[in-house]
Amino acid sequence: MMDFRILLAAASFGLAGCAPLEPSNPPRPADTLTTIDRMADSGPSPTFEAEKMFPSWFAAIEPYRVIGDQDDGVYYVGTKGLGMYFIPTDEGHIVIDGGMPGQGAYVADAIRKLGYDPKDIKILLNSHAHLDHSGGLAELKRLSGAQMIASEGDRSALEGGFYLGSENVKSLNAPPIEVNVTFSDDFTVTHGGVSLTARITPGHTRGCTSWMMDVEQGGKTYQTLFFCSASVAANRLLGPPQYEGIVEDYRKTFAITKDWKPDVFLSNHPEFFGMATKHERLKAGDPLAFVDDGGFPAFIAKMEKNFEAALQKQTLKHNAIMSE
Repeated sequence: MMDFRILLAAASFGLAGCAPLEPSNPPRPADTLTTIDRMADSGPSPTFEAEKMFPSWFAAIEPYRVIGDQDDGVYYVGTKGLGMYFIPTDEGHIVIDGGMPGQGAYVADAIRKLGYDPKDIKILLNSHAHLDHSGGLAELKRLSGAQMIASEGDRSALEGGFYLGSENVKSLNAPPIEVNVTFSDDFTVTHGGVSLTARITPGHTRGCTSWMMDVEQGGKTYQTLFFCSASVAANRLLGPPQYEGIVEDYRKTFAITKDWKPDVFLSNHPEFFGMATKHERLKAGDPLAFVDDGGFPAFIAKMEKNFEAALQKQTLKHNAIMSE
């Protein structure tokens, strides 16, 4: 059986190719692209292995307000290495992403620390159907009875609890969650005076969803982006692809995001947007520490460069195998 650590390091769900974090025991470079299809159906707990390799995903930090006036805006309720977000309203609350399996309780505790009741969550949103971002959603849904709203492209993976294109790899499963409302693109969730617009930015998953909202602070409005992902990670781009049309989807995402310049750039992996540094500035007294309209353009340009390099590498490997 292939070592789960090799798979997890290859997959790393957004960390691969764009983040400073590296596994403590890096895998052999060979076979990482095909590991995901050769895993046995049994093996070590994915949570146990992930905690050893990526301890930041499980390292607790105090929840805090990222941007917005008191009792409004966006709060961070994630771990040091996994971004989860809480948006309170007078009519019930909104949560984006649930972290790893078992971390629903962590998110609920963070919400309590902020002075809110997690049972008042009314809407659950997801960036994409990978277990490090969807894993805690079912737990939060059971706790609160909230509606799960997700893209049609990711619905099957969320409800089936699998990694699309690698359904036989049980170690990548997440707790299944019923999706109550689906959408395709340019869908707006309006609740309690808050509006979040969904933009499908596919590639990383078929229904990868980036969310946008306006947040007011000090009399000014700041466009805030919760970006899904555009890393290749363990995705097969060919031979066969993770899903049909994946290469075209990545390029679609790079095309539609090329002019995006949000005031506040957030994502499901904090290192994508330099959270640690910005959080320190926030704690030091800068209320606009997360306002950075140059952050996302630089990030997405790097993602496109990494994608093209990964495609070239996978193509060369595929051609070499086919010529044998």
